[in-house]
Amino acid sequence: METLQILGWIYLGVCLGSITGVLGLGLFQAGKTADLKATIIDLRLQRTMLKDEILKLSKRGKPAPRKRKYWKKKPVK
Repeated sequence: METLQILGWIYLGVCLGSITGVLGLGLFQAGKTADLKATIIDLRLQRTMLKDEILKLSKRGKPAPRKRKYWKKKPVK
């Protein structure tokens, strides 16, 4: 009878310990995932800004047309 009671306490301790462990790991991971999500958002913003800058630098306007020389037209006889 006494060994059954000891095994019951051990079983209860294991169950409570595993539940507490899972909750503790969840709380620690929540902080890390929030930091990682913030980092991802920052990196995406930086990527879009760099893309815009590259596009702005790579776009060149059309070259200016060459000036035409206007010669006097010869009168038609």
